[in-house]
Amino acid sequence: MGLFTRKQSDEKAPSPAEAPRPEPPPAGSGGGTASTTAAPPPPAATGEKKPPVPAPSSPPPRPRKDKQLDERARRFNELKGSIHRKLVEQLDMSKLAADASEELRDQVRDIIVSLCEEENTLLNVTERQRLAQEILDETFGLGPLETLLADAKISDILINGPNQVYIEKGGQLTLSEVQFKDNGHLLHIIDKIVSPLGRRCDEVSPMVDARLKDGSRVNAIIPPLAIDGPSMSIRRFGKDTIKWEDYVRFGSCAQEMVEFLHACVHAGLNILIAGGTGSGKTTLLNNLSSFIPEDERIVTIEDAAELQLRQPHVVRLETRPPNLEGKGRITIRDLLVNSLRMRPDRIVVGECRGGETLDMLQAMNTGHEGSMTTIHANNTRDAVQRVETMVMMSGFELPQKAIRQQFASAVNLIVQAARLTGGPRKIISVTEVQGMEGEVVVMQDIFRFEQDGITADGKARGRIVSTGVRPQFMERLQAHGCSVNTEMFTPRDLVVDEE
Repeated sequence: MGLFTRKQSDEKAPSPAEAPRPEPPPAGSGGGTASTTAAPPPPAATGEKKPPVPAPSSPPPRPRKDKQLDERARRFNELKGSIHRKLVEQLDMSKLAADASEELRDQVRDIIVSLCEEENTLLNVTERQRLAQEILDETFGLGPLETLLADAKISDILINGPNQVYIEKGGQLTLSEVQFKDNGHLLHIIDKIVSPLGRRCDEVSPMVDARLKDGSRVNAIIPPLAIDGPSMSIRRFGKDTIKWEDYVRFGSCAQEMVEFLHACVHAGLNILIAGGTGSGKTTLLNNLSSFIPEDERIVTIEDAAELQLRQPHVVRLETRPPNLEGKGRITIRDLLVNSLRMRPDRIVVGECRGGETLDMLQAMNTGHEGSMTTIHANNTRDAVQRVETMVMMSGFELPQKAIRQQFASAVNLIVQAARLTGGPRKIISVTEVQGMEGEVVVMQDIFRFEQDGITADGKARGRIVSTGVRPQFMERLQAHGCSVNTEMFTPRDLVVDEE
């Protein structure tokens, strides 16, 4: 007898607690329950009518419909697990992982349908289709994550244990209905992500960075470091990459800013992109890199390869974690030092977060003009202090003034990105690094975003303005053949957010 049929027959036999109780004896019959079920006493002789006293009752039982739904969901999951196990026994899963063609998926779907028929289940058509799709997702994909990955509007997937999966859509975080069976199921999905990349996530190495086939960035951390179960964060990059026209259309920057940044990149200015977590630094770096001329040799260095440069002459380098013995690790700093021997015209580093910052500044100062990188910083002044801190992590005891001089001579432009209240991402400032005055790095905003309120739907509202500052490197732009309309530097509002 099939799984569903057997359990339904068990449900028909009521438990002793659910068995119908005998009718209480009538009032005055002397039955033991007469005190709780007898009719109320007659009204008092005064003629005053008193409301009947209700009999004490137990808490209302849980609706039977909810019990049936929970039981049906439990049976569905048990059936899915049973059929999946049988499928694994019949097929070579290693070959399935290598071949995910539609023809093969259709063949496996037919096998799943036949296994359902063998189980003699009482599933309707919709449930059978759902069952087959979920087993296919487990076999060929990432299980419950497949439904989320299919939604191009989801930008972040945040998994806090098997029963809590948050998604970010349109700048808003919400709790999704997606869940994993248990910790083991979630660990299996993490392993499916990192194994093809030659990485691992276990008790010896409980943290890992990886990427999906579509370029999405993945970070996973598991017990004992993650107390409440395995945790995974997926930063997604949509199928339709964001381009400069999208920045302008959404009000993230002004058209004048795009033209100015194009000229700066073409002329070989060294650019530092700063911003907080989720502010869009990597997307901005990718778009700025699109302005690099196609006849230049570009070397990109990243922890997890995310940049998608469209130039023909690009060398992509990626770091490597240590092996099982804790050896063989290759860091960004190692790759950055090696890239200097590869005759690059420009070096693009995905993110500086440690001692490699000193090597990046030295590369910018030694003929590799037009290089770019990103750092975590909330504003341009914080960016300078952050660079100082990371240079100190390099192991060299340099005076603070020497670090600032190195920074001021290496970096020409700071582009600050931010995620504002309510979710909108904007370029909030484009700042020129003008040099040093004493021990202070002198900087001037060329464009900046000025917030003046909150819209009715809770999003930041403001305007992008030109500050009136004309950059000191204008002659350099002209020397590289970049014609810049100087009217863009006239003090005025460039983009105004409308409520």
